[in-house]
Amino acid sequence: MRLDREGYPFTAVAVIAALAVYFFAGGYWSIPFWLFAVFVLQFFRDPTRDVPADDNLVVSPADGKVVAVGEAIDPISGNSATRIAIFLNVFSVHSNRIPVAGTITKKEYRTGKFLNAAVDKSAEENERNSIVIRDSDSHEITCIQIAGLIARRILCYVDTGDQVQKGQKYGFIRFGSRVELFLPPEYQVNVSIGDSVRGGADVIGSRS
Repeated sequence: MRLDREGYPFTAVAVIAALAVYFFAGGYWSIPFWLFAVFVLQFFRDPTRDVPADDNLVVSPADGKVVAVGEAIDPISGNSATRIAIFLNVFSVHSNRIPVAGTITKKEYRTGKFLNAAVDKSAEENERNSIVIRDSDSHEITCIQIAGLIARRILCYVDTGDQVQKGQKYGFIRFGSRVELFLPPEYQVNVSIGDSVRGGADVIGSRS
């Protein structure tokens, strides 16, 4: 199983702790520590994804469950858009991926609260990091990483001016969290509330 780079130190600590308890206290007492090590491994897993080649398709920016789809105002550009909100629980893959190829035109971090990411209120009040991607037709797509109840760190590996590819890993949110995507009117949405999606692989929209 491939592991995301963010998981190396956490996995090392969990395994060392389990081994220490095993050797000094015995196998029975080490069981909870091994279970925790397995949890850490599954949380930071980094599966390979087959990214759809068609440039007109939008892939999910995260693994999780679609909890909201509807008309909205893009909080960064102020333009009309369709909002897709995806909730990631502690068992989801937490790597975040670029939904469309293009250029990063803006990156914006904002401090905030750590409410349960499953509720809509978290999208307005929680800590977040936003990026805006300009596609080949100059349409701008906003993607927002939102911290959750347990998450205390949002990681973003891209910056303004970077050229990015669809399906490329661009960030990571530790533990339960939320990712929201704002598509301009030129894009159609292909998912509904309740759908489960995989980041970088499942198509959630298309350019008309």
